[in-house]
Order: sequence, then structure tokens, then C-alpha cells
Amino acid sequence: MLSKIIHFIGVVIFMTALTSNLQAKDGKIFPYEYKVKTLENGLKVYVIPMESEGLASYYTIVRTGSVDEVEEGKSGFAHFFEHMMFRGTKKYPKTVYDSIVVSLGADANAYTTDDYTCYHLNIASEDLEKVIDIESERFQNLYYKEPDFQTEAGAVYGEYRKNLTVPFRNLWEKIKGTAFDVHTYKHSTIGYEKDIIDMPNQYEFSKDFYSRFYRPENCVIVVAGDVDSDKTFAMIEKYYKSWEKGYQKPNIPTEPVQTAPRRSTLNYAGKTNPILAVGFKGEAFDPANKNIIATQLLGDLAFGSNSKLYKKLYVNEGKVIALEPSFDMNRFQFLWLIYAVLQTDKDLNYVEKEIDNTIKKYQTELVSETELSNLKKKKKYSFIMDMDTPDATAGSMARFIAITGGIEGIETMFQTMEKITPEDIRNAAKLLKNETRTTVTLIGGSN
Repeated sequence: MLSKIIHFIGVVIFMTALTSNLQAKDGKIFPYEYKVKTLENGLKVYVIPMESEGLASYYTIVRTGSVDEVEEGKSGFAHFFEHMMFRGTKKYPKTVYDSIVVSLGADANAYTTDDYTCYHLNIASEDLEKVIDIESERFQNLYYKEPDFQTEAGAVYGEYRKNLTVPFRNLWEKIKGTAFDVHTYKHSTIGYEKDIIDMPNQYEFSKDFYSRFYRPENCVIVVAGDVDSDKTFAMIEKYYKSWEKGYQKPNIPTEPVQTAPRRSTLNYAGKTNPILAVGFKGEAFDPANKNIIATQLLGDLAFGSNSKLYKKLYVNEGKVIALEPSFDMNRFQFLWLIYAVLQTDKDLNYVEKEIDNTIKKYQTELVSETELSNLKKKKKYSFIMDMDTPDATAGSMARFIAITGGIEGIETMFQTMEKITPEDIRNAAKLLKNETRTTVTLIGGSN
């Protein structure tokens, strides 16, 4: 109990400090002063000094994800390079790189999404220069032989097979495959199985992929924590200045306008609760676009954990064990999605109808000013509270930076949010059109 009280007091103190800082910065939402510099080769670097008792986080955001995989038969390579980037260089082979990371007590990891790939390390601030050294080396001089490449390709296929045991992974593939015809959002981040099976034969293509996408003008570095901005910029300049430009932007196909609703059912062999996903074609993220920001608010109002529908289906009726909106930001037109995990497939039609009724309600009725205002405040302070550590700060910025190219648009996004009215929410609900709808249900086996 004492630890909980101490934690609560700490949160209150932290929140008070951030709120004070926020007010002192003329209403700006981002809670820390930061500096940004772009090297001559196009590499953009953000340094965010913050009190963190000798800790720092080092993020490298590559603005390439599975959406950039336009070549037929070559899906999955953005994710594949998340693996290969830990294979080392001639200067720092894998075993040496790993031993350095371990000796520093660092936490190094990476992840891939549709829109970007992110590499991150949590370190002691005193080790920053060494981290810049080893990171700059692998981003400029990655080296691996064909047997190593084939070994990693086998590991990726093992990961794909493992994902088949996860219901949501299967559902995600089905949603994307159903909703898109030609756009590269059609395939999942890990790629099509046939392409993954063929990966061991794509050694030369892998080197070409690295050469085209792992270039300075396609990357953004974020350093947050107990660091000095000028010294950090100087070190990054020292180790990255020789990195040559060469990014080649892929020609991503335009998805035809969807003119009729789509529906599919996925029969999952394992035992699981039924899952319903209802999605509508959205818009590419733009922090200044009122429709996009209003639709994100709509998702929480209509389907979030404080919504009337959530309380009805989960709290009062027990029809679902989860109801969640996913109106995320993407580089291109994606889907605004509502997920429901049900107790039984007998209620699928009922829950889908309740979702439809809720959408219709928001298309015709106005949300109260109070409810909308409270949600804006919650969004604002949740954003601030998610930045209590260097890792949380850099991590929460990664997707936004990957989509927009920088931190600056954060202020635009919240300024746009402040202007949203109940009428804007109603207009946003009207963007959830039946002709752009994709509905997918996943039903598990009986074993």
C-alpha cells in the first residue's frame, strides 16, 4: 500500500511539473524543450534533454515499412531487415556488437510496422558516444554473408508460423487482404507466406533493399534523456557525416475508390473467442485536417472504454469481453476500425447491429460540449503523462515522426483538436460510409 501511495504522489508531482511547464511555454503541448538539426546528408536529429538521473534513450526511425514493398514476390523485407540489422558489420560483427550492448547494460530492440521501422536502445548517458559509434556503423556498413542471410530468413519463417497461432494476427491479415486490392497495405508487415519461403533465394535483392532505404535522408534520430544537446549533435555529426545519400522512393500504387461494402469470415482452427472487426476507409494522416482529428475523437466517444456502447455490451450485458476503436495515423489511406471480442458467436449479428446503430446515432445527433471537452482534456494529459521517461518520450514520438517527418506537427494536431466542435464530430461520423466498409469475423474451432 505504501508503495502505491508513493507512486501516486510521484505521479501528482510529475503531472504538476509538466502542467506548469506547459503553461510556461505559451500553451504548447510538448512538455520538453528540444533541439533539431539536419545534417548535410539529410539525416534529421532531435535531442530532447530531460531529467532522468543519468539515463537516455536512442531511437533511429527508418521511414520505411511494409507499405514500401512494391516488388512482386518481395513482401516482408522491411521486417526482415529488422532482423538483419543485428547481424553486425566488419568492424563490429554480431558477437562484438552484442557483447558491447551487454557490457553497457543497454536494452536494444527493434520493431517494424506498415509505415516505418524503429530501432531503440535504453542506455546510461555516459555511454552515449559508444552507442552512437556502433549504431552509425551498422546503419552505414551492415555486412552479412549469404549463409547468415539464409539462417535469418529461416528464423523469419519460424516467426510467421508462430504468428499463425495468434488469432489477431490471422484476423489482421484477413482484414488487410479483404479491404485492399492493389495498395501495399494489402499484405501484412511480416509478408506473404510464399514470399517468406522464397526469402533464402533473395540475397542480392536484400542488399539492394538496404542500399535503397537505409539512407540518411530516410531516417530520423531521437535522443532523449540526461544529455547535452550541443555535445550530442557534435557526436552524431562525427559518426554519421560520411553516410551518403541515396534513398530511392518507391512508387506505391494508388488504391481504387471502394464503392461497395466487403465482408469475409475467417475460420480459425484453434479455440478462441469470436472476433468482429468493422472498418471504413479513412484518410492519410494530416495533423491539420479537422476530419481526421475529429474522427479519432469519434472513435473514443463512440467505442472507447467510457462510451455508452462499451458500458452496454461489456458492463451491463456481458456480450463482449473487449470493444476497442483503432483510428490510427497512417502515411496513406488506411482503415478506421472497431474491434469486438465476443463471448459467443451467437451474438455476432447483435453486436454488429449495435455498432451500426451507434454510428447512425453519431451521424444524426450531437455529442455534448461537456463530453467532448472532457475527452480533449484526457487526450491532452494522457499525451503528457506518457512522457515520464526517456524511452517513453522517444517511443511515443516514433510513429508521429515516421508519419509526418518530425515533432513539430504535435502542436498543430492539438491546436486542430481544440477547434473540434460537436458538429465536426457528427460530420466525422458521416465519413464512416457503408460503401467503404469492410467487415471481417473470426470464428474459432471447437477444440
